[in-house]
Amino acid sequence: MTGGRLPLAGIRVLDLSRLMAGNMLTLQLADFGAEVIKVESAQGDTLRDWKNDGKPLWWKVYGRNKKSICLDLKDKGDRDALLALVPQAQVVVESFRHGGMEAFGLGPDDLHAVNPGLVIVRISGWGQTGPYAERPGFGTLVEAFSGFAERNGFPDKPPALPNLGLADMIAGLSGAFATLAAVREVEVNGGQGQVVDLSLLEPMIGVLGPDAAIYQHTGKRPRRLGNRAENAAPRNAYLCSDGHWMVMSGSTQRMAERVMAAIGRPELALDPRFIDNSARIANIDELDALIGGFIAQRTLQENLAHFAEYEVTVGPVLNVDEIVKEPHVKQRQVLVDVPDPELGSILMHNVFPRLSRTPGTIRTPAPKIGQDQALIKKETKS
Repeated sequence: MTGGRLPLAGIRVLDLSRLMAGNMLTLQLADFGAEVIKVESAQGDTLRDWKNDGKPLWWKVYGRNKKSICLDLKDKGDRDALLALVPQAQVVVESFRHGGMEAFGLGPDDLHAVNPGLVIVRISGWGQTGPYAERPGFGTLVEAFSGFAERNGFPDKPPALPNLGLADMIAGLSGAFATLAAVREVEVNGGQGQVVDLSLLEPMIGVLGPDAAIYQHTGKRPRRLGNRAENAAPRNAYLCSDGHWMVMSGSTQRMAERVMAAIGRPELALDPRFIDNSARIANIDELDALIGGFIAQRTLQENLAHFAEYEVTVGPVLNVDEIVKEPHVKQRQVLVDVPDPELGSILMHNVFPRLSRTPGTIRTPAPKIGQDQALIKKETKS
């Protein structure tokens, strides 16, 4: 949990956000050395209320490497205390509803008046402009609105929402990049801060690929395909004889030919139904029946070993109890057991991405509410 100088050391972030997107964004900055100060109400970040068997495990993971102070932004004294911290900060992150910061007297003009170089990240569902700017913007609404739910799931089933905060996570990751781009602008090009308008909607649409371009030029819209892909075949999840599932991706011509050889049908590579990618997509039901029939006769481990001999890209479908035991996950320390004063320890994802010379580190556990309140008095005095 310790290390040398970190690449974002010297950057102070005042994090007024709540829930997932803001916490993911500031977690990325904190992991690489930024001083992230959570500014919470007396009730704390809403993420603290997401509990599993009474344990605030969401907060324990996404609150790591951060500090916590309590302020009531409706109170003038607390508002002034926050403003006293702003001159020493490089970034403020907030996720109030549209106009919320202005209602506190803490809008961009107010903050830039005391720190012209401040980067202000405003997280919302729909963005700070446009006809929907004032609407509530939870990730669930965005995952539906963006087109993701409509294209996700199986064709004979309803649209499928993700069962995790996907839009928030994507926004948090892209927001961390945008924040650093804006900080870089301040450091290199004249010292003027700006507002980062981070909606959940735009990053979500951005990861869905060229759907709009495809519709524009073909008139076609994405279809729900289950575990298949619209642009490559074979690609699916297949059931093994022991009840385990495996996945396969034959997204290149050479890989598809290997698949056919592996199932004992090399002649299929010259069959007009499967001779190229377009033909395989058009006849995917037949191709999947052949592949699935072969896989169904063997256990997961037998299938993995067999397809490995043919250098086919396959892999198991794992659950968390299997992931934590995986040798690759252990050797690379993808998950690490972090000491925690309340729980003893907590297993969580390690810092990512990995830097070779100045890697990020997990240095401190998630803070208790207001445990760093002394920062307010110290900064006010200075």
